[in-house]
Amino acid sequence: AGAPELRAVPARITGRDPMTDVAVIKVEAVDGLTVAELGDSDAVQVGDNVVAMGSPQGLNGTVTAGIVSAKNRPIRLAGEGTDTDGVADAIQTDASINPGNSGGPLVDVRGAVIGINTVIFSVSGGSHGLGFAIPINMAKGIAEQLIAGERPVHPDIGVTARTSTNGAAAGAELATIVPGGPADAAGLREGDVITAVGDRPVGSADELTVAIWTAGAGDTVRVTLIRDGQRMEL
Repeated sequence: AGAPELRAVPARITGRDPMTDVAVIKVEAVDGLTVAELGDSDAVQVGDNVVAMGSPQGLNGTVTAGIVSAKNRPIRLAGEGTDTDGVADAIQTDASINPGNSGGPLVDVRGAVIGINTVIFSVSGGSHGLGFAIPINMAKGIAEQLIAGERPVHPDIGVTARTSTNGAAAGAELATIVPGGPADAAGLREGDVITAVGDRPVGSADELTVAIWTAGAGDTVRVTLIRDGQRMEL
């Protein structure tokens, strides 16, 4: 069998969400396509075999294999010349991902899509076995909102934070608190170091963001923090 047929077809953007680096496009004048099955990214385990698909360096239809090397890795989403600005609770893989793989699927051994390749970690610009994918469960929720014509909702407690490097209180130190916001109403103060949201540990400012997103909009969640050297829960 030869290479799969490549066709260019008209498409339009249905919606986009810069905070999660997810967009939905609608293609037209196509038929007879096989629709990719979506997997369950919450069920993915470290060590699972995965395949990354994409067009690295412009080489169409390339696949690379590896394993899931970590889960729940907070990765900053930002691109030069774009308005993307957010954080992904990423799946980390050692499947070789190079520039051009972005947007391609990360699939499990059944071929079900468990993530969207989005970021590589590189000093030289090449692949170092550190690639990251947006979990499909997160992307699916955003996509469904975009398809429905809605503006995606992102949980927010009304704070800015910086990573605390104090060994006695590693976490997210609150720099500012929005008056009247959820954090203010709960009694959080500037200088508090958040170390957990619910059952999820928080060790950095980015981890605080993904922990809040995981908690969900409109839900009440327990926050563990250090204030004046004392551990508290609010």
